[in-house]
Amino acid sequence: MTSTAWGARLAWNFAGNAPPLSDDDLPAFSRLLHSPAAWADGLPFSLTLLGILLAHELGHYLACVYYDVDASLPYFMPAPTLIGTFGAFIRIRSPIYYRAHLFDIGIAGPIAGFLVLSPAMAIGVAYSKVIPGIGAESELHFGAPLLQRLLEAALFPGVASDDIYLHPVARAAWAGALATALNLLPIGQLDGGHILYSFFGSWHRRLSIFFIACLVALFLATMYWGWLLWSVLLFFFALKHPIVYDTAPLGAGRRLLGVGAAVMLILSFSVIPMTIRGIWE
Repeated sequence: MTSTAWGARLAWNFAGNAPPLSDDDLPAFSRLLHSPAAWADGLPFSLTLLGILLAHELGHYLACVYYDVDASLPYFMPAPTLIGTFGAFIRIRSPIYYRAHLFDIGIAGPIAGFLVLSPAMAIGVAYSKVIPGIGAESELHFGAPLLQRLLEAALFPGVASDDIYLHPVARAAWAGALATALNLLPIGQLDGGHILYSFFGSWHRRLSIFFIACLVALFLATMYWGWLLWSVLLFFFALKHPIVYDTAPLGAGRRLLGVGAAVMLILSFSVIPMTIRGIWE
């Protein structure tokens, strides 16, 4: 409901060539109470977004099932955010004893999510439209990950990214790309942290602290407060990693997948994911 409500508003603004975030957004949600059919307009956004999140978590879950690791089915967290959710997660209830298993479980989610968000981003960008100056009219400004920029350059050659009004499906794929990038950060107990531990074991904590310092440096370079908040949360709540005593090295295939994880991070990453004029900039 929360993601569909926000998607309906995005669709309404997109159809009317209004900025994705406008002053009358909150009062406009009352339209959904008086016109139940308007909920259908939000489904392209919500189904795309939840499909990406579901694919990501099922990637982890199915890898756990394959290695007989006790894990829950995915939980989704509804929230009145700018995408209608705080994301999704699975709960792993039993230890992971082998580095190869840890690596496979850690990388399975980002791979599955990326395989869904990539075509979703391509479809969403294809259905987008050019409106000169639309980026400057909105209180909310979305950063564009590299994957989005590449697709925009292919489908709208010579058009500035700020002049492309993204379709709600592309907005959902953008949110999926942000979730993928954050999860692939090589820190603590994030998916990227599991991959990092699989390769470097005892160096995991020191490398995690180094990459948190990189986030702080990125904050100082951009003054995007989200990176400072994220680095503080990771340092205090997600730095420690469960010990895996297996010391067997990973094979060449998994090392290649590790490089693939870095490529997915680069394609999904936004230096400044979003700014709200006067509040979050």
